[in-house]
Amino acid sequence: MAISYSGYLNLPHGFRSHDILAFHDRDSEQTAERVNYSKNLLEKGILWQGMPACLILQFKKKQQVAITLLAEGGKDVSELEILPIVQRMLGLNQDIDDFEKAHYRHPQLGTLVKKQAGLRVPLSSTPFEALAWAITGQQISLAAAISIRRKLIKALGITHSCGLYCHPNAEVITQLGQDKLHQVGYSKTKAKTLFNLSRGVIENTLPLDDWLTQQTPVEEISKKLIEVPGIGPWTISYGLLRGYSWLNGSLHGDAGVRRGLQKLLGLESKVTAEEAEKWLAPFTPWRALVAAHLWMSL
Repeated sequence: MAISYSGYLNLPHGFRSHDILAFHDRDSEQTAERVNYSKNLLEKGILWQGMPACLILQFKKKQQVAITLLAEGGKDVSELEILPIVQRMLGLNQDIDDFEKAHYRHPQLGTLVKKQAGLRVPLSSTPFEALAWAITGQQISLAAAISIRRKLIKALGITHSCGLYCHPNAEVITQLGQDKLHQVGYSKTKAKTLFNLSRGVIENTLPLDDWLTQQTPVEEISKKLIEVPGIGPWTISYGLLRGYSWLNGSLHGDAGVRRGLQKLLGLESKVTAEEAEKWLAPFTPWRALVAAHLWMSL
């Protein structure tokens, strides 16, 4: 098993490694991610330059994370290639200090900000993975979305020698086709949406990775994504949060956000999407980060 990269990355004081591990530990069968809390260890199956790979992150006591990439059939990987990916996955580019300074005295949200100080939003390994998950999770429970994602990954059968399945890229999805997507649990509408997203990536009409490296404005990305039938405001806001670290998406339609807000405000009745949107509005440019605090409070 060749080591393509091995190195360390320094972490800020009080970094919440448990949040990262928990985000990648949602699949109880550990299909494409394997988490060991006692060792502060995450192993994630990915495709690196189209080849199966295993990304290993082990959080150390001295505010460091050890990074190892095991790529099959690949060449050595430089820091310039791997570190930006890990930094983004760990949320290290998120402006949480200014957010906490601005809102730790807020009469309602301030309680969560103090209790959950240092909270960052964990990201997917690629923008495509984030958007694929957002499409998978549209209007269904978390458990159902996890099950469909697991079936998809297993159906494709791309494995690394470490024993993990690898999350597919756009090329693999297009080869699979809409009918197979439907067979593993996607509705016909979602199958078409995911297929069209994948085809857009392949045809470069939706250059997700280029948008990331070129720091394309969110407004331009959103305008392109909304043209894909089946992709709406929630999918865009969630996909941009988990894929591009955009902290200002308004996730007011998210059921978890509304439950968290109901709990925070001590309300007996459910919070509507309109009420959540109005409540989140003053927290611009951190509305999605506020949503993450509400998720965590549950």
